[in-house]
This record gives sequence, structure tokens and C-alpha cells, in this order.
Amino acid sequence: MLSILQLALAITAGVFAFGFARGFVRRRLRFVDSIRSPFVPFLVGGGALLLALPFTALPLVNILVTGLAAGMVGLGAGLGTASGVKALKRGE
Repeated sequence: MLSILQLALAITAGVFAFGFARGFVRRRLRFVDSIRSPFVPFLVGGGALLLALPFTALPLVNILVTGLAAGMVGLGAGLGTASGVKALKRGE
């Protein structure tokens, strides 16, 4: 079973990934036209999941927590990218 601490760490990682991806899109990628493609958030989310997976695979962490943490990072990065693109379209 998941402990409250493990769940909190996974959610925190997802929130930080969301904020980083949203800020990166708004600051650095505002002039890149291909960021507005509807497939980019899925690509970013999958890439973040694959990038986070080796960092979360510690010997003392069970596979459920590893998958949850990496999944939350991927979900946060994908949603952050989509939110950043939406903010660019609104002119923020």
C-alpha cells in the first residue's frame, strides 16, 4: 500500500513538472510555431515519463510508487505544456 508520504511526493513531483513545463513554454517557446500542435503535450508527457523513470527506480522503492511518481511527472509536464500553449493563445 502507498503511504501518505509517498503519495504526497508523487503529487508534488507532478505539480513541479506542471509549473516547469508551463513556464518553459511561455518563456522560451513562445516564438516556436510547432509548439501549438495538438500532439506536443502528449510527446512532452511521454518524454518526461521516460526521463523520470530511471530517477525514480531506486532499490528501496517498490514498483507501484515508481510508476506513480513517473506517471505524475509525465502527466504534469503534458498538462503544463498544454496550459502554456493555451496561455500563449490568450496573449498572456
